[in-house]
Amino acid sequence: QVQLVQSGGGSVQAGGSLRLSCKVNGYYYRNYCMGWFRQAPGNEREGVATLDSDGSTIYADSVKGRFTIYRDNGKNTLYLHINNLKPEDTAMYYCAADRGGGCPETFPVRAQIYEKYAYWGQGTQVTVSS
Repeated sequence: QVQLVQSGGGSVQAGGSLRLSCKVNGYYYRNYCMGWFRQAPGNEREGVATLDSDGSTIYADSVKGRFTIYRDNGKNTLYLHINNLKPEDTAMYYCAADRGGGCPETFPVRAQIYEKYAYWGQGTQVTVSS
């Protein structure tokens, strides 16, 4: 049974840093595309970062230079390190694992997200105050 268990997140002031974790169980995640998504109230879920099996990464323009996605294979854990947090980063953050086929060059949107990514973490809240 595939499980993605998230931890981290919290409330920080603008300019601060956080690290989100996603422990992966029952899934050989090194062979698949892993991603981080976020959803703010009233907004659609959006992709922020992906990490492919070959180690290549893709970031949304709004987070480039501030977010870093990486994994620790020894711990079966995916991470998202966030620097220089902004109030507009406030959202529920989700990790996700794909069904196969590698990371797409662009982030899927709306229903495409769930067609591509089969497994999801429970979500963790990030709140940034100005």
